[in-house]
Amino acid sequence: MATIYDFKALTSNGKELDFNQFRGKVLLIVNTASKCGFTPQFAGLEELNQKYKNAGLVILGFPCNQFAQQDPWSDEEISNFCQVNYGVTFQMMKKIDVNGENASPIYTFLKEKTKNILGDDIKWNFTKFLISADGKKIKRYAPTVKPSRLEKDIEAMLLVTV
Repeated sequence: MATIYDFKALTSNGKELDFNQFRGKVLLIVNTASKCGFTPQFAGLEELNQKYKNAGLVILGFPCNQFAQQDPWSDEEISNFCQVNYGVTFQMMKKIDVNGENASPIYTFLKEKTKNILGDDIKWNFTKFLISADGKKIKRYAPTVKPSRLEKDIEAMLLVTV
């Protein structure tokens, strides 16, 4: 049975990132878009990154253009936009599909682990997945859930109070 640590993905600059290096870290994986009503969530994600990165939180942003074509730019343009407009320092990944036959294997895995009676497809940009440090617990959050509302769950998974 696959775990999140069995996957690899490409960073925005095309380098392979092996998820095995994240064993013992809490992961927050988010499908992002640069021209979405939820795009300001980048600021909240970066706040979480700054507050918890030294405690073991790793945030990965996966740009996706599947929802109303809200991320049409190149990977480099997306990364620059995020850094310039929201101060993003967490790792941005190469643009992917999250649904359909070309869906990233990571997203296929995450959706399978969190499906419910409403199905497993990602409904919109900024769907969030919080993965425990042992990789066994995965919580899924709707796009409308602001990053700040994840703090209690992040702290519980990090076993810290900040």
